[in-house]
Amino acid sequence: MYNVLITDDEQIVVDSLKFIMNKDFPDQIKVFSALSGTEAIEITTKENIDIVFMDIHMSGINGLETVSCILRLKPETVIIMLSAYDRFQYAQEAINLGAFKYITKPVNRNLVVQTVREAMNQVDKQRGQFTSDQELHKKLDLISPMVESDFIYSCIFSNEKNTDVSTFFEYFNITESHWCFCCLELPGVTTENQFQVYSSLRTLLNSHCKCLLGSFMSNRLVIFFPISVPEEISPAEAMKNEVNRAFNLIAINISQKVRAGVSVIQQDTSLMAQSYNQALEALNHTDKNGGIEYYSGEGTESLEQVENYGERILGRLGIGDGAGVKYLTSEYLNHLYGNGSDLNKIKNLLFELLIRARDITNNLSNTLQKTSYTNEAFDSIFSFFSSCSDRAQIEDFVQQRLFECASHVTKIRSKKENPVIKKVTQYVQDNLSKDLSLDVVAQNVNMSSFYLSKLFKEETGETFINYVTDRRLEKSSQLLRETEKSIKEITADVGYNDQNYFSKLFKNKYGLSPTEYRNNTEEK
Repeated sequence: MYNVLITDDEQIVVDSLKFIMNKDFPDQIKVFSALSGTEAIEITTKENIDIVFMDIHMSGINGLETVSCILRLKPETVIIMLSAYDRFQYAQEAINLGAFKYITKPVNRNLVVQTVREAMNQVDKQRGQFTSDQELHKKLDLISPMVESDFIYSCIFSNEKNTDVSTFFEYFNITESHWCFCCLELPGVTTENQFQVYSSLRTLLNSHCKCLLGSFMSNRLVIFFPISVPEEISPAEAMKNEVNRAFNLIAINISQKVRAGVSVIQQDTSLMAQSYNQALEALNHTDKNGGIEYYSGEGTESLEQVENYGERILGRLGIGDGAGVKYLTSEYLNHLYGNGSDLNKIKNLLFELLIRARDITNNLSNTLQKTSYTNEAFDSIFSFFSSCSDRAQIEDFVQQRLFECASHVTKIRSKKENPVIKKVTQYVQDNLSKDLSLDVVAQNVNMSSFYLSKLFKEETGETFINYVTDRRLEKSSQLLRETEKSIKEITADVGYNDQNYFSKLFKNKYGLSPTEYRNNTEEK
């Protein structure tokens, strides 16, 4: 249905056009009429008018002035100008305003019918474009957060030292050469309101500044800020101006007790993981009641300050934040050894930390799952610390035990394996040779791709894309060991079309090409 407005101060013209339209388009259009420009504007504000026939010469507000006002109110309106004068000046003014057609009176029936049809076609084109734009925005609203999360994950958790972020920069149109990371902690964020807080935060920041947001890890998330540096100020000043503005927006609109840690400004993308660690360390020194801290890297902490790391490690462990536990433990160990502490003192502190970690995990397990936490590795920690003095072995042992505790806490906090994730992982395992895009799998479990991506990361600790890639590469290594299939056949069996791309992924994971891997296993 098309809404058509006829505006002319001569009633006979209005009636004539009405008659033609109602007779030739009885079920396609709804006709409105106005005898003045003022009335036409009023109808336009109340009704969803698609097409306007407008007389140029009217008393009061003339047709050109009325059209100018209508197009400001509804720019997509299709305008057909009417005039008793065939003057180029009028036609030119009408076209300059954005009119679709200019026809002179008196008009014959065939011309009116043809003009209406052409106007309806124009409306259809505009509706189609509007729908396409809406769909595009909807898709971008769903896809962009997922891509942002993958970008953040690639930067801070990738095993590769030189992670290529150029594709992400191109996707998000990031042309700035300077950047920094910010670790944000928001009080009161739970699994129930994470999505709502994330959506509000993302909308707020994207409307005022340029940045990319990772997903929530407990009540923390990571923000990447591309920094534009004006000539008159230093890069560090530009960074602080941008981040302070964002922080103030969050404090005013989201939470006054927000805490933020910010890395130093960088240009070298190979230092992204290091910059994230700087932001996290700065966050750990931020006032508990809220505030922002910029990483300085200056000064040596006292032993008492270093020992406070233990409390922060146990705090992150208690909420199942494996990434936070891993980073803080690494920092704790570096500071313990860096302060030149006595080895026995270091061992005693680490022994106490592990005992407390086990007790916290056991208490949570009894409370949430009604079962005790069992881990045989903890039975040998006293003998381990008594006999071992090698720093690397000690660090590895401590990291493993703490990560095991954090992983168990994560699992019991979800009470049981999420049935949706169980269905997804089974579907992936059964369909490695097929299309396993997030959209396809999300459709299989009747869930939006954005929510599935977020849920999968929360439940498993890794992105969906990385999970699928790992399962495919594990399957390919099995086929290389146990079958005589060609590399090309195996590439197809695990869902890849490009053998070179598959080989590159395989080498990144196993350190050998598929052929080298097969030859090595055959020799053993």
